[in-house]
Amino acid sequence: MNPRLLLDTHIVIRWLSEPKKLSREQFRVIEDVERQGGCVGVSAFSLIEIVLLAEGRKRIGAGVSELLHELDTNPALRIIPFTMDVALEMASMGDVFQDQWDRAIVATARVHRLTLLTADQRIIESGLVPVIE
Repeated sequence: MNPRLLLDTHIVIRWLSEPKKLSREQFRVIEDVERQGGCVGVSAFSLIEIVLLAEGRKRIGAGVSELLHELDTNPALRIIPFTMDVALEMASMGDVFQDQWDRAIVATARVHRLTLLTADQRIIESGLVPVIE
């Protein structure tokens, strides 16, 4: 089954380590997908961002090894790879976002026609991708 939703990096972290920090709608949508035996997408860029957040700013509550293990083994999570189509979409978007991780994740959502779960106001206000706040 292919995912219809893509989780922004911080949503992934919250879901796996602090689910109470998700909005009610985000929690409900993810729970519904899990209950129905479906999966949600996670950009390959989020894997890199999780490692860098853990090494740098220490903004992750759970251990990075545990998070990566869960991302690798949880059947409700599907890693969406970086492809030439995603690279081309990133190029076509220009410098719309200061944060290049946001740009990569939005490009991934656009290429795969996925709704993005995010709390990032810049992404929400950009209107470049459908979102669930």
